[in-house]
Amino acid sequence: MIDLKIDEDIAVRKLIEFIDSQLAIRGYTRAIIGLSGGLDSTVLTYITSRAIPKSNIYAMILPYGTQSLSAVLDAKEVVRELGIQSIEHDITPMIDSYFGQFAEVDWIRRGNKMARERMSILYDYSSYLKGLVLGTSNKTELLLGYGTLYGDLAGSIQPLGDLYKTQIRAIASYLNIPKRIIDKPPSADFWSDQTDEKEIGFKYEDIDKLLFAMIDLKKNREELISIGFSREMIDKVKFMMKKSAFKRKLISIPRISSKNIDKEIFTCNAWGV
Repeated sequence: MIDLKIDEDIAVRKLIEFIDSQLAIRGYTRAIIGLSGGLDSTVLTYITSRAIPKSNIYAMILPYGTQSLSAVLDAKEVVRELGIQSIEHDITPMIDSYFGQFAEVDWIRRGNKMARERMSILYDYSSYLKGLVLGTSNKTELLLGYGTLYGDLAGSIQPLGDLYKTQIRAIASYLNIPKRIIDKPPSADFWSDQTDEKEIGFKYEDIDKLLFAMIDLKKNREELISIGFSREMIDKVKFMMKKSAFKRKLISIPRISSKNIDKEIFTCNAWGV
């Protein structure tokens, strides 16, 4: 029996403390969040509203075309419910203008561009409003590499990064987030009827149990099979983790000088402070 249950009250309090302390350490009083109307960004926004004054939270709503309409309505409901600041920009003109020069573009490429366009806007507003960009990636996405590098995987901090998707859903219920948002199929909303689970091929509940057994409980392949996980699922998840390992690391830098920026320069002692 794989049990991912957490104490939601303790988790929320830790996240509140983390967000508050990280803003203070980095010299910020404002937070910038890309609010998609989905589960993760909604949970993060609710928690942030408990960590800092609501007037200091800026929810960025960045739809593409009409496919995001229902998600936009959900995001706006969250803004109204919490009484936070919000800014909306339609990214359709930027995306369509760029891809207008290509005869044929698949939706993966288009979706990656959307994710990076949104993040570029978040960081522009970070500069404009002097606010810290809060990433919305969860532990499941980070382990699988299910996201766009420098797009939705970006952010100055990742408060939800040590919580599996199913744990975030439990926290959402604890926070009394609208049931419609909790129950909607997770989606990057890159194309019509796109969902995370359809793309990955497995349900988040099952993926999280496997990841928890592999990472947290350190079960080997035979133990995972004996628990009941299929060889196909184990191989697929391990392949995704291995293939996306570069997304979880700093950019590789070769050693030329005596003090390599990839390691030593990040410690104070390395440069005499």
